[in-house]
Amino acid sequence: MIGAMEAQNVVPVDGEIRLGQFLKLASLAESGAQARELIADGEVSVDGVVETRRGRQLATGARVEVSTPGGVLVAVVG
Repeated sequence: MIGAMEAQNVVPVDGEIRLGQFLKLASLAESGAQARELIADGEVSVDGVVETRRGRQLATGARVEVSTPGGVLVAVVG
């Protein structure tokens, strides 16, 4: 169940994509620099595990969560 402060969307991707690229594509980060900061600060998790590798390959169905002051943003690789 999605909490009141959590938004989720499925983002279509052809094949695999790297985490940093996906954050931008899914509008979870405004830029590559912001994606890098979010990952380095431990604010990003993939399938429930904090991820610190910007180049992590994401497969279809991977659930990416970003913790923000306004709540948790979620996007699923589609």
